[in-house]
Amino acid sequence: MKKQRLLDLIQVDPYSSTPKYLQIVNAVLKEIEKGTITAGDSMPSINEFSIELDIARDTVERGYKQLRRLGIINAVPRKGYFIERTEFQRPLRVFLLFNKLSTPKKMVYDALVNALGDKAGIDFYIYNNDFHLFKRLLSGSKDHYTHYVIIPHFIDGGERASEIIDTIPKDKLILLDKLVPGVNGAYGSIYIDYQNDIYQALHDALEHLEKYHTIKLIFPDNSYYPKEIKKGFAHFCQDNAFSYRIIHNIENEPIKQGEVYINMIEEDLVTLIEKIQPTSLKIGAQVGIISYNETPFKRVILNGITTISSNFHEMGVMTAREILSGTTEKQKVPFLLTLRPSL
Repeated sequence: MKKQRLLDLIQVDPYSSTPKYLQIVNAVLKEIEKGTITAGDSMPSINEFSIELDIARDTVERGYKQLRRLGIINAVPRKGYFIERTEFQRPLRVFLLFNKLSTPKKMVYDALVNALGDKAGIDFYIYNNDFHLFKRLLSGSKDHYTHYVIIPHFIDGGERASEIIDTIPKDKLILLDKLVPGVNGAYGSIYIDYQNDIYQALHDALEHLEKYHTIKLIFPDNSYYPKEIKKGFAHFCQDNAFSYRIIHNIENEPIKQGEVYINMIEEDLVTLIEKIQPTSLKIGAQVGIISYNETPFKRVILNGITTISSNFHEMGVMTAREILSGTTEKQKVPFLLTLRPSL
């Protein structure tokens, strides 16, 4: 095989969050599987690879080192690299699609990557809650992935998501975070039970909530958060005789004594604190704060913000277990109440 031909086969996707050196490794393994690269074929030099694909020399060198560790390529002094063997155990290959990369999502990603280790290659994409980009990315995933791991959250157009997701072979599909109505078959899912989770978390905090008379959920318009959260919140307040409101904009909301605020997004938490600070109200005594989703800074700000949160690290670990075991189970993610002085 001519070197130029091999360079034509190897492509690096600048839009993928997968490191470029791993894209090189995956591309070479894919061509070996297809039979277009065979034992004894020569490889381009690192410099040729770098110049032709316009990527850093260090990136190519790192990819070559990984291929050598796998025993796929070897080097002969003054002659260059060549394919030494084509028999290998193909690592699992995961198409990972997140709606956004927030702090909680990064926890999922980090836990998943660490748990999989070198047993799987991951091509990672983010669609920013945009259904059209979501559709385009999935429709363009022509490579042979062993698993598709998807978080399906949309601002608009999500009602058609099941049509796209349903085209994925169910033994390869793992949905994270939420179940999608209309997706059929025996697929894997690591899901959050939004309605029952918030109900149970507030019930666990009932002793601390009893010093307040009103609970307000800050739920912004055009939010991708599931409406089941609002249902579980309202159900809890009704069952426990709390006055309650769901508000969409904290900017214009007056802060009153005896109220608890539950925020969904970080920006609203900042705005809420800024509105309380000029008042004489003491947080955790006269006004309460509960924040959705545990993040490191909530452990320290204002001596600690009470959170209700899915265990995002465990979500990543549970996903890795399903990938490695080849199972298609539906498992609920643990949900935690962490009490701190803000309540």
